[in-house]
Amino acid sequence: MSSPLKINFDKGTLILQNVPEALEPQLPDIRWDERTLTFRAPAYRYRKIVSQLRAHDVPYQDTARQFTIESFTHQKTISPYPYQTEAIDAWHANGKRGVVSLPTGAGKTFIAILLIADTQRPTLVHVPTIDLMHQWHTVLTDHFGQEIGLYGGGQHELRDITVTTYQSAVMHAPHYGNRFGFAIFDECHHLPGEQYQYAAISSIAPFRLGLTATPERVDGKESRLYALVGECCYEAKVQELSGKTLSEYRVVTIAVEMEDTERIRYEEARSTYLDFLKQSRINMGTPRGWHTFLWKASQSDEGRAAFKAYLTQKQISFASTTKQEWVWKLIQRHSGDRILIFTQDNDTAYQLGTRFFLPVLTHQTKLKERNAFLNGFRDGIYSILVTSKVLNEGVDVPEANVAIIVSGSGSVREHVQRLGRILRKREGKQAVLYELISKQTGEHFVNKRRRQHDAYQTL
Repeated sequence: MSSPLKINFDKGTLILQNVPEALEPQLPDIRWDERTLTFRAPAYRYRKIVSQLRAHDVPYQDTARQFTIESFTHQKTISPYPYQTEAIDAWHANGKRGVVSLPTGAGKTFIAILLIADTQRPTLVHVPTIDLMHQWHTVLTDHFGQEIGLYGGGQHELRDITVTTYQSAVMHAPHYGNRFGFAIFDECHHLPGEQYQYAAISSIAPFRLGLTATPERVDGKESRLYALVGECCYEAKVQELSGKTLSEYRVVTIAVEMEDTERIRYEEARSTYLDFLKQSRINMGTPRGWHTFLWKASQSDEGRAAFKAYLTQKQISFASTTKQEWVWKLIQRHSGDRILIFTQDNDTAYQLGTRFFLPVLTHQTKLKERNAFLNGFRDGIYSILVTSKVLNEGVDVPEANVAIIVSGSGSVREHVQRLGRILRKREGKQAVLYELISKQTGEHFVNKRRRQHDAYQTL
């Protein structure tokens, strides 16, 4: 009598022993490992492999799975909105896998909480930042009334429900990737990154949920996200929820003239930059355009001058004197409101903070000071915060109702996230987002590109 097939978990992979030769083509991604004289597969293929074994009535011994059914009880009465119920139903219909795409402020965390209780499996929640890790920890503790684990930022405690950062999961999932049956990936558009994807690859969790406002990626790797987590099973647009579960909003674009001296400096720098692109036959519209520019710019004095000119024209358009004057006008116009001011770079953020005596949050801000600023904003001690990119994603500031975009990238995701920071529903709240665009500069084309997103279509 032949020995039964065995499945073991080993450092983020599955080891399969005694695999019938006729079954080999049916098992996804298995490879023969000469070191162990066994078949091996990525851990995330666990569900598919077990399903194939059951479908072919193949007996097997499973020592890979180290989790069982767990009961999680809500400590609060929960009443989901209809679209949240639809999202939950769609996830179930998709085989308890998939990505749910909802605007910032639409209650993605709430959906995850309902599914944790419903799925009844030990759950690992992945987040991109320490701030989000602690935010999730607080919400989960409040809802389930039990010890919630933290794994990241110096914390190494695993519980039946644990929150970790992507970075920590990449390092440690090979050791605990078989302890959780439900994997949640918040801001899951990060997951297809070269490193972060191993947080999903090294886990056997059969049930998976991705949460994001914008699953699409500039590099087109959202297909990798769908392979690791499941297809996008539910999506709702900003304008569908505006005025209902999200605050009503409007977007105002203000085209700003530069001062004459800044215009001259801008045109000179941009001419130097564009001349180099033309002479070097570099097409910045291609996926490799930026990398080609950096490489060729490093090869000569002319190239280095062109790169310096590129930075100069960017900085002038990002933080012109007239833009800063407009920031002050808008601050005065919205006296009494809660205002977030976004910039593309730290220098501009600190420049505005210094000029107008405003608190500034960047990735350089120490944790204690960062928490003091955020709590002060929530409590009304500060009515304005200036930030570069750290508030783009995840941080909950429901009091904010005005956003001023002084400068930004061409990323649609970034601007949808910034809009989302002011859309948390409050009684009588009318949100407004201002975009300051330097006239006759590259910012005009950047703005035109990002306005193709659905969030702008009803404006």
